Amino acid sequence: MGNQACVQGYKVFYSNTRRLFTKLKLSKADGSYLKELSRLEKTDLLILDDFGLQELDAFARNALMEIIEDRHGKKSIIIVSQLPVTLWYEIIGEETIADAIMDRIVHDAYRFDLQGESLRKRRKASENNTIV
Repeated sequence: MGNQACVQGYKVFYSNTRRLFTKLKLSKADGSYLKELSRLEKTDLLILDDFGLQELDAFARNALMEIIEDRHGKKSIIIVSQLPVTLWYEIIGEETIADAIMDRIVHDAYRFDLQGESLRKRRKASENNTIV
């Protein structure tokens, strides 16, 4: 989806969720946090991959709230996760902020639950069956 958006001329930013929050935490320390948030806000599509692999700390929770709030109703976001959405509240933590984030995410969302074998696993099996 991100690739197709790029082909159609949209600005796309892709990041592993944990790495993005680490980068934002460092930007807070060096004074460039608002600049980083502004850069994210200007992209047409933000893709957060591997959401929920670890619980969000207070900083990440607040940063996610700011990102979601900035984009809500204006720009698109794709959140990719191995976890069912029902577990996202636990991952986000702090019930009030989790409710606010989830309300903004779920309200106008399109949800795709993918079934089947991992694409990486299928590619690896295909590579192993290729005669060289």
